[in-house]
Amino acid sequence: MNQEKIGKFIAECRRKKKITQQELAEKLGVSDRTIGNWENGRNMPDLSLFQPLCVELDITLNDLMSGKKVEEEESQEKFEENIGNTIHYSFQKITQYNQIISVIFLIFGLFICLSAIMIFPSESSWGSIYSVLGMILFMIGIVRILKGLLWPVRLVLVIGIFALIMGILLFTDYLNVKWHHEAPMFRTRTTTIGNVIYYDTPFYDVYRCNFDEENEYWMIEKNSKKTVNDLIHYCK
Repeated sequence: MNQEKIGKFIAECRRKKKITQQELAEKLGVSDRTIGNWENGRNMPDLSLFQPLCVELDITLNDLMSGKKVEEEESQEKFEENIGNTIHYSFQKITQYNQIISVIFLIFGLFICLSAIMIFPSESSWGSIYSVLGMILFMIGIVRILKGLLWPVRLVLVIGIFALIMGILLFTDYLNVKWHHEAPMFRTRTTTIGNVIYYDTPFYDVYRCNFDEENEYWMIEKNSKKTVNDLIHYCK
């Protein structure tokens, strides 16, 4: 399908009908800029506008898709060729639409992840909830983008990308705990006993000692799973 050829043919037929781009645009319910883009070959009319456009220009669908007036003797040959072109054009449009939707999922997912980290205080569990939600949306976008690959390759890439993004989030959370003394966002539970607040995460433990006094301090250890009795005497 030759967009430039079709565009020139649309312009030629419009001039023969002695109508302006603005008039044609009003009849089809589009802008005159859209008509200009068609005639310059920058893009094609939407499939839903093919028939109305042909009616306004007094041409056939076969003529439009061929970018010229089709003679009767070559009508059948051109018709079959144009059917194939139309199917290919429809597939391209669907593919472009799916790519746009995938990019929206990616951007929106990342936006939610970053917003959750920046907006919600670390003590709130909503930050981790929204981060996971953002990750789910992001991975939906990744899966849609990789749709054309073989499923084993797609599975490996999806798992790898998910692990990478989660690793970045967890490492960023760890640095925030270590450098800024804030509660870990991705924690499984929080326990307060005496003057100790215990944050349990999948990979390390955080202890906030003397949290209501001036000599407050934080400790980070490997996942040791201390008992309640251990916590009672931990900060002493």
